[in-house]
Amino acid sequence: MDKRLTLTALALLPLPLLAACGTESSGDSGSQNVGSTAPKSSVTGVRWKVDSLTVGDRTEQAPDGAWLKIADNGQVDGNYGCNTFGSTAAFKDDGIDFETARSTEMACDDAPMEFEKSFARTLDAEKFTARTTDGGLTLTTGDGDTVKLSEEQPAELYGTRWRIDSLLDHDVATSLPEAAQGKAWFTLDKKAGTLSGGVGCNDISAKATVSEDRITLGNPRTTRKMCSDSLMAAERSLLELFKGTVEYQIDHRTITLTSENDTGIGAVADK
Repeated sequence: MDKRLTLTALALLPLPLLAACGTESSGDSGSQNVGSTAPKSSVTGVRWKVDSLTVGDRTEQAPDGAWLKIADNGQVDGNYGCNTFGSTAAFKDDGIDFETARSTEMACDDAPMEFEKSFARTLDAEKFTARTTDGGLTLTTGDGDTVKLSEEQPAELYGTRWRIDSLLDHDVATSLPEAAQGKAWFTLDKKAGTLSGGVGCNDISAKATVSEDRITLGNPRTTRKMCSDSLMAAERSLLELFKGTVEYQIDHRTITLTSENDTGIGAVADK
């Protein structure tokens, strides 16, 4: 399976512009009911972490990185657990109706991809009622299928374990080689002024100076273990980034580090 993702104009635009074309009447957007006791205001404007999906008698736990956010105007953006997506949602007295979504097309491991298919199919095919609890949201179809979500707090630059999940090269992103997936990560220590982590096979550490939206890294120090060829190749790509100055951008619980030659990495905050 091709693991390359060309970041076309769709992916390069802000996530709200990923939305599928749809229509929504002023009456729909103004309704404060979402088919249950939950008012519209308790559902919108929150970044919800997807916890699980139950279809029939089968419950699937969501992969890390799956989330959903609905703006007050019905604009939807999110991540299935592998690919980002955009849509629109119409608020009506009998529930929330999601329009067909458009998404990026990056391939991931089998488990996230299977969840992605199920989640996308459910959002596309059903109308949901909503019920909110303290910090939680449950979306339920007329057939009793449910999506359970919880409010997700943004990650901090410092102290977060950032799990690297993609390599960036200008307008192209690729998944990490399979051997490196789940093994590459970094964290920043504000007090010590350092970056530390792992690049797939070996551990890494470097001095790190943060100013505005940039991080200047000192010469990295690594352990010297030998691993598989594919893992070592991924490690070399990552090590090239950890030299000099990179620009960082945080979007809630994701971060990108981009070097001056437009190569970089994407990472998500671990639980």
